[in-house]
Amino acid sequence: MTDATADLEEAPAKPSKMPLIIGVVLAIAGGGGGFYAVQSGLLPLGKTADPQTTHAVESVPAGVDSGETAEDIANLAFIEMDPIVITLRKASGLKHLRFRAQLEVDVAHQAEVEKILPRVVDVLNSYLRALEIADLADPMALPKLRAQMLRRINIATGQGRVRDLLIMDFVLN
Repeated sequence: MTDATADLEEAPAKPSKMPLIIGVVLAIAGGGGGFYAVQSGLLPLGKTADPQTTHAVESVPAGVDSGETAEDIANLAFIEMDPIVITLRKASGLKHLRFRAQLEVDVAHQAEVEKILPRVVDVLNSYLRALEIADLADPMALPKLRAQMLRRINIATGQGRVRDLLIMDFVLN
């Protein structure tokens, strides 16, 4: 009898690994299913716009107003700004940036914008002086800078008065 009790104590039953395997497989399947549901749009997480609005935004390139008529374009005025020369510091010396632009406005707002043109020049001068040469080295720097300057001009002149900023000269010597 003592031998029978000793055999039972030496060989305890090993737990099965099947619940662990089933748990891992279900976790992977659940993660994959959740990823698919979010990516395919079955779950509206993070998407607030309806598909029709999203499609309309994708069909019109950025910065293009598709509702313009020939009469709207004929009622535009261009206000020329005096050239701005900015001194930029570089480790090897000084560089100069020559900037000249025109503001595209509606004829109705032309007098108002011309009145506050010194404020616009001040805003652009301050912004351009804050730039570094590294900011200008990127090939896509000009569109980014143009958008930033137009945003600042709209803040200075009032939203909706200036339609666009047309860059005539942007030369770094």
